[in-house]
Amino acid sequence: MKRGILITAAIVCCLAVAVPALATSTRAKIEESIDVMNRLASIPERTIPPALLAKAEGVAIIPGVIRAGFILGGRYGQGVLLLRENGRWSDPVFITLTGGSIGWQIGVESVDVILVFKTKRSVEGILRGKFTLGADAGVAAGPVGREASAATDVQLKAEVYSYSRSRGLFAGLAIQGSALQVDDEADAGFYGKEVTPHEIARGEVPRVPESAARLKKLIADYEKKNN
Repeated sequence: MKRGILITAAIVCCLAVAVPALATSTRAKIEESIDVMNRLASIPERTIPPALLAKAEGVAIIPGVIRAGFILGGRYGQGVLLLRENGRWSDPVFITLTGGSIGWQIGVESVDVILVFKTKRSVEGILRGKFTLGADAGVAAGPVGREASAATDVQLKAEVYSYSRSRGLFAGLAIQGSALQVDDEADAGFYGKEVTPHEIARGEVPRVPESAARLKKLIADYEKKNN
């Protein structure tokens, strides 16, 4: 048992150090996020209810989150956060996700993670600094499928709903304790200069790559599927 914990501690440290060095470019991360959204739309019976996304204040897409562990585990991923501003989705803010978990687990896998934020308070918390799911906002595994749409208005009480995609299917994901943080370096690289998360959210950036516009349109189109 002690040996397993030591192995896991080493794995978690390696995730924090090695994964950034191997990270894809910001443009590639946007393309990966677009791929996640396209796959999301392809399985309507086993995916996020559009009604939930239509009432969201923010959505985070984190492709290829690496989970590793032996008894104890860790996760690391890089992705984007889009906020609803004046009824429209903002340009993407780059973020990182880090965290640990306890429970029987062994090995390494990569999963796509989507987080749906129901309150403005939650997304503002991320923009101000490090934000921990479960501590700074209640988080729960989200409902899936069209049948869940009717429940999203009155029965779902958490501030954040989490999903993962592995082996082609989306499902609710327990992700308590994971921390989200703005990646200022990635933002500067993508937009061509240093910008704050609030400037990105308000559309005050010098240039917006075409891929960002495609991602925003995909999210807007998906949430309209319930209408």
